[in-house]
Formats: sequence, structure tokens, C-alpha cells
Amino acid sequence: MTQTPPSGVTGQHINYAETLDLRTKQLIVAGVLLGLFLSALDQTIVSTALPRIARELDGLSLYSWVTTAYLLTSSAMVPIYGKLSDLYGRKPILMIGIVIFLLGSALCGLSGEPFLGNLFGGGMMQLVVFRGVQGIGAAALASVAFAIVADIFAPRDRARYQGLFGAVFGLSSVIGPLLGGFLTDSLSWRWVFYVNLPLGLIALAFIFAKMPRLASGLKAKVDYLGAALIIVFTVPLLLALTWGADGNYAWGSPQLLGLFALSAVALVGFLFAESRHPSPIVPLGLFRNRTFTWVMISRFLVGAGFLGAILFLTLFLVNVRGFSATGAGTATIPLTIGFIIGAQSAGLIAARIGRYKWLIVGALSVATVAFIWLSTITADTPYALLAARMVLVGLGLGPTVSLFTLAAQNAVSRQEIGVATSSGTFFQQMGGTIGVALFGAVLTSALGSQFKTNFAEVVRDAPPQLQSQLQTLQGGSGGAQGGQAFDAVAAKQKAEAGIKAGFAEQYQAIETAVRSGDPAQFAALKQNPQLPAALRSGLAGVPDQAVQSPAGQTQILTSVRQSFDTAQAEAITQTDRSLDGVGRAIKVSFANSVARIYAVGIFVIALALIAALFIPDRRLDGRGPQTAPAMDAH
Repeated sequence: MTQTPPSGVTGQHINYAETLDLRTKQLIVAGVLLGLFLSALDQTIVSTALPRIARELDGLSLYSWVTTAYLLTSSAMVPIYGKLSDLYGRKPILMIGIVIFLLGSALCGLSGEPFLGNLFGGGMMQLVVFRGVQGIGAAALASVAFAIVADIFAPRDRARYQGLFGAVFGLSSVIGPLLGGFLTDSLSWRWVFYVNLPLGLIALAFIFAKMPRLASGLKAKVDYLGAALIIVFTVPLLLALTWGADGNYAWGSPQLLGLFALSAVALVGFLFAESRHPSPIVPLGLFRNRTFTWVMISRFLVGAGFLGAILFLTLFLVNVRGFSATGAGTATIPLTIGFIIGAQSAGLIAARIGRYKWLIVGALSVATVAFIWLSTITADTPYALLAARMVLVGLGLGPTVSLFTLAAQNAVSRQEIGVATSSGTFFQQMGGTIGVALFGAVLTSALGSQFKTNFAEVVRDAPPQLQSQLQTLQGGSGGAQGGQAFDAVAAKQKAEAGIKAGFAEQYQAIETAVRSGDPAQFAALKQNPQLPAALRSGLAGVPDQAVQSPAGQTQILTSVRQSFDTAQAEAITQTDRSLDGVGRAIKVSFANSVARIYAVGIFVIALALIAALFIPDRRLDGRGPQTAPAMDAH
């Protein structure tokens, strides 16, 4: 049984895998890789600059929206660009995407400049809006880049190059935070965005000069209703998941329930519209293709596990291992190394053996083992063993991006390669967002119980004057979820200063009473319950009349000073011990909570592995893209 090509196919299609020479193909790949690198880099480079941006633009309340706006627009536009590239060719859509991305980058760098005035309400809101523009352009890079490989290489050769595309994401996750920190500290945070301009123009020049149109031969009307409905479905869903995970609204609040309801209605409308349009944004018939369906399910689950692994691993490094935000980015280099090695090795092996299914199954089996190992981390896990776990995660998840794309492209006709490719990106992004919300809920729940257990002993043994402060800290989870590690040194310094100030104030009151020479005032002082017990006991044996002579006053104050010095040292030691206990309690609580996240992650990755087992074992041939591959619906 063969698959019927989509309506509107003209049959006029150039097999670029055969007509383009290898040199031209490599130049095209170089330009596309550079464009994709910019898109992937932009998701990580901004993170280290955000604190400086929020301070200079006075927009702390909009801090998270700088990332959220980019996520919303890029996720919603991915499937739309995939369809448009099938209709109008990869080259024009990719170039439009790069131009929009560069325009957004330039505008982001100009946010808050005086000549923009109060546009959109101020500099930070300008940045949020312009980040949304960036996301619209980045979606074209993310969705079209992988489809271009399918256009210019035969299925078996694609595997070699898809691995490079997967490695780009791993490389950007390390370079992004480091480059962002360097540009922010050395030049200005604005260069975090301006750096895209020269690199993007180079990519644009490569693509303009060397890339053919890469038209699929599909001629049909644009599905405007489907495009609008998928945006209405995606944006409210992502907003609800993001706000729920961040704690802005309760999961059962009217705001989130309303967004979920709107998203559900849009989804029903989208499915209805797609079933009746001659050339839908996402042809529902693709889900009768077993390869496509199981790849999408597995990729959705991998997206959830992968993003959760990176995000919460970074929080572990900050809150448990004591890394700075920038240092945590450097500390995850082993994950990137494993990811790059896994992605590239899997591509080369797939090209050699001409198959992909068991490589996917093997990679996800390694990832499952990696998550099992990650679920055993503790507050005392050495960094070397943590790095080994990261390498294993990278080796397991690295091959999935390229191999899933390869499998989906190999299972559809050439007219649907753009849709199939962008659908995979869309499902992975949605999985990542839902995964972060799920794991965030697990973290919140686990931290609550862990802090209650681990803080109880610390609070019980703490000095009375410190207990109320520790209970307040316990209620706030020690700042762990905010990504800021508990600073025991700073807390000790602050506590020591407070203790010394308190003792100095008490000594001043005693000295005033003693120097007054009034026996009645001295007698009242000896009954003061705020004085250390040892000092009250010592003063009890001193006659009240002793303060009437200068010699007696000096003797009393010398004794008081010695007693105060001893009591102050004991208070500082006891407080330091309690604060050390606080630091330990936070680390243990957070380590156990992150370990629980990875325990849930085992289930998610295992489901992805099970889904991968149902992917048909199709062979990669050495010819160009086929018109109608065998249907594997049964």
C-alpha cells in the first residue's frame, strides 16, 4: 500500500540530493548551522544578563517574561513555518525567519534607549515585546533547518548531518551562559543581542548565495484558520503551565482554569478545521502513520525529560554544590560533551548501517539508566560522580534529536517533510514546557516535606532568639526554589554583628547603672532577666553599696566585661553551629527533592523508551527523497 501524496502536488520537483554537488551542500549546511546556532544560543545567552537588564531597566516584575515571551511566540509559530516551507520552499521561509530574528535582536538591544521614550510602557516591556519578535523569527530557524537536510541529502546521508544539528543545541547550552556573562561584564548587556547581527548576516549571505529554493512541489491554499487556532491553542496552554509552575497562580485558580479551557476549545476547533481543509497546517492523516505517531509521542516525552534534567541539574549545582549561576553553566559541560558525542556518533552509525530504530531504543535505554543513577544523588555526591552522570545523560539523550527527525522524515512524502519536521520540534517544545511544570510541582511538594523534616532538629537546638528566624526561613524554603543558594558565611557575619551589637547595648546599660553610684538602680539591674544567667548569678553576690566607690565600680565592670566576653563567644559559637545546620538542612532537602524529580523522570524516559519500541524498523536507502513512501499504518 502506498501513501497518496497531498492534494495540490504538481509533480514538478527537483531532486536536490542528486543535482547539488557536495561542496554546495556543505556550504548550505554551514549557513543553516550558523542560523540554527544563533536560535539555540539565544535561549541560553540571555540568562546570565537578565539580572543586570532587570536592574538597569527597572523591570524586576517582568523578569520571567523576557524568557516567556520568546517561548510563547517560537512554540506557536513552529508548525506554521513548517507548513509554509512545504508550500513556498525552505529558502524564502528561512531567510524571512532570519531577517525577523535579526530585527528582533536589534530591537532588543535598543530597549530602554531614550529615543524609544515610553513605548509599550517602558524599557523592560519593550524588551519583552521585542523578545516575542525574536521568537517569531527563531521558530523558522528551528523548524526549517532540519527539513533542509532532508531536501539536499539522501535518507542514509542525512544521518551524518542531522547529528551535527543535534550537537549545535548541546554546544549552545555551554557557550551561551559564558558568552552572555562575558559580554555583559566587558561591554554591555545590549551586546548579548547585538552579537547576533554579524553572525546572522553571514548566515543570511551563505543561504542567499548558495541555497536553491528547495520547493516541495506542493501548491495549495494557506490554512489561515488552522494557523490562528494553533496559536490560540498553544499560547494559553503555555501561559497556564508557566504561571502554574512559577506559582503566580494556583493550579485551581479561575485564571489558569480559564486558560486551559480556552486552549481545549481551540484544540477541538483546530482538529475540526484540519479535518476539512485540503492542505492543513498539520495533516491529521499523518497520525495514521505508525512511525510518525510513535516518534511524536516519544519525542514529547523526551522533551519533558531532557529539559527537566538540565533545569533542575543547574538548580542542584547552585543550591547544593554552591556554584554561581555562571559557574553552574560551566559545570554542565560534561552533559554537553556527552550530548555532542551521542548525537554525532548516532548519526554516523545510522548512516553506516542504514537503520535507526535500535539506535533510538539503545539511546533511550542509556538515558533510563542515567536517570536511575541521577535519582541516587545526595548532598554529599562528589562533583566527579555527578559529572559522570551528566555524561551518561548526554550520551542517552543526544542521539534522540537527530534520530527522531530522521525517522519522521523517512516515513513521509517529500511534500510533508516540513510539516513532519516542525511537528517533531513542536511536540518536543510542548513536552519540555509540560515537563518543567510537572517537575516543578514535584520539587515544590518534595521541598515542603523535606524542609519540615530536616529543619525540625535545627530549630530545636538553636538559641531561643534564633528559633523564630529559622522558622521563617523554613517557611520560605530557604530561597532554594529561587535559584539562590543559602549563604552561610554571610548569615554568620550578619548574626555575629547582631550578637555583638546586642551585648554592647547591654554592657552600656550596665555601665550606666554602675557608674551612677545608685545602689537602688544597681539592685534593679541585678534582677534584669535579659542578662546572661551566669552574669546575674555573679552579680547577686555583689553588695548594692559597692557601686558607691570608684574602685568598686571598676571591679564590677571588669567582672561584667569578662562574663560578657565569655557569653558572647558562646552565643556566636552556638549561632554558627545552628546556621551550619541550616545550610546542611537546605542542601539535604534540596538534594533529596531533586533526586525525587529524577525518580519521576525515570518513569517519563521509560515511557519514551516503550513508545520507541513501537516505531517500525524502516531502512534508510541511499536515494533522494521519495514521493510516496510505503504506508506503515498497519
